[in-house]
Amino acid sequence: MPNESLFIGLISGTSLDGIDAVLVDASDAVPQLIASRHTPYTPALLDNLRTLTQPGDNEIDRLGELDRQVALAFVESVNGLLTETGISASDITAIGSHGQTVRHRPTAVHPFTLQIGDPNTLAEMTGITTVGDFRRRDMAAGGEGAPLVPAFHQAVLQSPVRSRVVLNLGGIANITCLPKAGEGEVSGFDTGPANTLLDSWIDKHQCVSYDHAGAWAKEGMVIESLLAKLLRDPYFELPSPKSTGTEYFNLSWLEAQLGEESYSPVDIQRTLTELTAASVAMAIDEAQFSHTELLVCGGGVHNLHLMDRLQNRLPNTTVRSSAEEGLDPDWVEAMAFAWLAQRTLSGLTGNLPSVTGARRAVKLGAIYPG
Repeated sequence: MPNESLFIGLISGTSLDGIDAVLVDASDAVPQLIASRHTPYTPALLDNLRTLTQPGDNEIDRLGELDRQVALAFVESVNGLLTETGISASDITAIGSHGQTVRHRPTAVHPFTLQIGDPNTLAEMTGITTVGDFRRRDMAAGGEGAPLVPAFHQAVLQSPVRSRVVLNLGGIANITCLPKAGEGEVSGFDTGPANTLLDSWIDKHQCVSYDHAGAWAKEGMVIESLLAKLLRDPYFELPSPKSTGTEYFNLSWLEAQLGEESYSPVDIQRTLTELTAASVAMAIDEAQFSHTELLVCGGGVHNLHLMDRLQNRLPNTTVRSSAEEGLDPDWVEAMAFAWLAQRTLSGLTGNLPSVTGARRAVKLGAIYPG
């Protein structure tokens, strides 16, 4: 019989840097991280995923193939995590798998969101009950389908003594406004690009996957005219609820903004870093949410230059890592989907209508028996 407290969470985010897998003990109100594993995508799979996130030829066949390939990569990640921990698949209650987003169109005439990584394959090849396809039920209820992690932020980071904002710096940045416990409604939304543009730009010009500690950006100068132009994008003016993805903020978007202008690549990297800091600060200001601290999670927490720029633009807010609250910033999203799987199996709702704009709170995901 499965240990009713053990869950696995899986996600590959908009950064497309690979699969995050966590093993959590969900026996308490606040899940405890037992083990974690990051599995990079192979270069071929990564290239195919990047191509699929943009419109192109023969999409249905490519989508079908990649749905299966990503699922197999997720299976490998689960098996690796179990091997490293010495825990049997039979001890796991369920996997919560977010999958890999390849298209997110919340403002389409018929809104949709699409995550691949076939849960049937996961359940069949691991023997573990899998909960997947979390976002579409929220969208069916009139929501954006994202962000979903603010519900987890509320469960594990809401304070009884102070209001705080939680910032996730993944491929896309999103904020969660957490009032002091019992003193109001949680809100949140995607603020705009975070690592997606930074990683894509440095990969193009330096042939590395990310800007370590923001060191390359720090060498450059902010191009103020370009920054102002980027911040005029209509997305930043949209009211919440709102969500976005790499199908919107990508190199094609950036190159269209650059037009015929020619700038130093390092200065563009610095400007893109400032774009993230500025758009996050603008979003927090526009939320008009009284708070004293900003807790940061996601891969962007390791970009020390970006963290400095956030503190500079939010001088009255203490900017610090979620690690200082006992929550490892690298594994928050994967933990969230383990937690959401537990809620689904328990018949509990998982979305926050105040965040996604859904008409009501709903039970998320579909269950694929192991």
